[in-house]
Amino acid sequence: MNSTYFITGIGTDVGKTIVSAILVEAMKADYWKPIQAGELDKTDSLTVERLVSNNTTKYHKSAFNLETPMSPHEAARIDGINIEKNKIKRPSTKNKLVIEGAGGLLVPLNDSQTVLDLIKPTDKVVVVSRHYLGSINHTLLSIEILNQRGISIFGIIFSGDENKSTESIIEKMTGVRILGRIDEEPYFDKNVVKEYASNLEPKLK
Repeated sequence: MNSTYFITGIGTDVGKTIVSAILVEAMKADYWKPIQAGELDKTDSLTVERLVSNNTTKYHKSAFNLETPMSPHEAARIDGINIEKNKIKRPSTKNKLVIEGAGGLLVPLNDSQTVLDLIKPTDKVVVVSRHYLGSINHTLLSIEILNQRGISIFGIIFSGDENKSTESIIEKMTGVRILGRIDEEPYFDKNVVKEYASNLEPKLK
């Protein structure tokens, strides 16, 4: 059975899609975004496809494509549909698979289920953290709830400018290994992603 990597963030707009593209490129893995909310003309799947160079990766269709850029439960309500975990079937592939979550772990899918419920115990979870006031708390909370669920955390990737103090205290308090950091680049294209992928690849063994 090939490995599945679940990319989650400590919130929205922390860099999950860029990290997903880098992991996809590093492993020539398949990519799947179960729920896309809003921006259907420039989805995260299309962004990853634009940033990845290899010809092996397959981009699997989202289970739900919602019109409104909001929390999935509300975007689904506006669209007149219900999101249920049992309607979200993982794609069948013999390749490694990178799954990108929506927002953070406790983003609601409906009245009782969250993004966290989409993660399987066998998944290798990568937490994407970005530095802002309150990000230490959000990172520790994300890791704490994963631990409570008995879900193995593969590592943390920081996104944005370096903050040694923040990164150090998160590593000390969680014991989770730091896979690396994605700098505040002026732009991301295939070459930039390929460079990050080559640096990250040895840590994905």
